[in-house]
Amino acid sequence: MQAGGERIDVRRIVALCAAAVLLLAGCGDNAPEDPEVVVTGEVDAPPTVTYRTPLKVSETTRETVWEGTGPDLVDGRPVLLDFWLENANDASLVKESYTSSPTPRMLTEEDLGKDLYATLSGQQVGARLVQISPASSASATSYPTVTVLDVLPTRASGEPVAPRDGMPAVTLSEDGAPTITPTGTEPPTDLTVQPLIRGTGQQISEGDVITVQYSGFTWSDGQEIDTTWTSGSPQTFTLSDVPAWSEALLEQSVGSQVMVVVPPSYALGVTQSEEFAGQTVVFVIDLLATRSPSASPAPTAAPTEGE
Repeated sequence: MQAGGERIDVRRIVALCAAAVLLLAGCGDNAPEDPEVVVTGEVDAPPTVTYRTPLKVSETTRETVWEGTGPDLVDGRPVLLDFWLENANDASLVKESYTSSPTPRMLTEEDLGKDLYATLSGQQVGARLVQISPASSASATSYPTVTVLDVLPTRASGEPVAPRDGMPAVTLSEDGAPTITPTGTEPPTDLTVQPLIRGTGQQISEGDVITVQYSGFTWSDGQEIDTTWTSGSPQTFTLSDVPAWSEALLEQSVGSQVMVVVPPSYALGVTQSEEFAGQTVVFVIDLLATRSPSASPAPTAAPTEGE
């Protein structure tokens, strides 16, 4: 083909264009499309964390694996966390709570440290979050870390259940703390269980390690004798350590709120005050988590700054 006395090689032009297209395509193939750290797994189960090791981390980053759909976390108030912490140099597990018990913390920078506080602030119950942090000279952590956090409820949630006649009425404050109105009648002589909110989580089995919020009241006048709601921080018990609960809470579901009326023939377990010996006690219990005894040797401390 001639143009202005010069020969134009069409085949060469086509070949050069094709090479350019292939080069661009090759660049696209080498570009990373996935994040450095990929977190998979189901709700209420340990996560699977995937990344190349050693992971190079120059500054703390954070991502939301999935959004929470529950209440907003409140600054200065308790949060309940499951966590999975890895050494990002070799992806080895440092510690985790899924086989022990979730850990309550306060949503403050003082309690959590700057990074974890920033990761949790503004989140909602039900969120799964991942934090990637460099080695910290401010702590004993001499390696970069990957931490997955599941934000658990700190109060019962589910379908309300109408109480049977003759049971004390329960009123909840804005933060979930219960009070009761005495009936003015004689208490039942048998251990009595009344679900107030029916949750949809795992059922409690014999010997489980349970995490709860609770208050105890005297049947006669509704006086509060013991509670976790003063601090709002959930507590963890081995079910067998609380004799009345070990019978009353079997097969109740996590997420439920349960009233348990305990006659004086039962040991209370959670309250040791002799002042109330011989009295019928009414417990209002929010069931937040349960773990099987074989997988729950003891509660595990949650990570702090630099971990």
